[in-house]
Amino acid sequence: MKSKEKILQKIKSRGDFIDFVEKQKAEGKKIVFTNGCFDIVHPGHVHYLMDAAMLGDVLVIAVNTDQSVQKLKGLTRPIIPEEERCLHLASFEFVDAVTLFDEETPENLIRSVKPDVLVKGNDYTIEQIAGANFVLDAGGQVITLPLVEGYSTTKLIEKLKEK
Repeated sequence: MKSKEKILQKIKSRGDFIDFVEKQKAEGKKIVFTNGCFDIVHPGHVHYLMDAAMLGDVLVIAVNTDQSVQKLKGLTRPIIPEEERCLHLASFEFVDAVTLFDEETPENLIRSVKPDVLVKGNDYTIEQIAGANFVLDAGGQVITLPLVEGYSTTKLIEKLKEK
């Protein structure tokens, strides 16, 4: 299969995303789940995702829809449309599947997927992470990873506005 096809196949509907994870778990693979807006993918995101991928066998990502990003970040966001954000993330070799979620948090999706490891940046506390209690109660891990200093989508946008 050509690499473009492989990348596009990583972008999944919610149902296909859940089915993909179930198949991987049935094969004994450790599932790592993370989520976010990933509006303008920068080196901080890349390092975070590489670190997350090292925590298990399969890295899956839930991406906020455009509508969800607007609710969180304001009407001027996202800068990059949801389809393109998913494509950026799916193009990374260490990412195994990407899907969109439109809810305020991905907790319902996390409950459906039942990941072995739930990951967020250390700008969150465990108590602030949607789905953390569910994952912990199910015997999984919730891990916060250090962020790379100096990278922030919001700061990048502000810097661009100054020019």
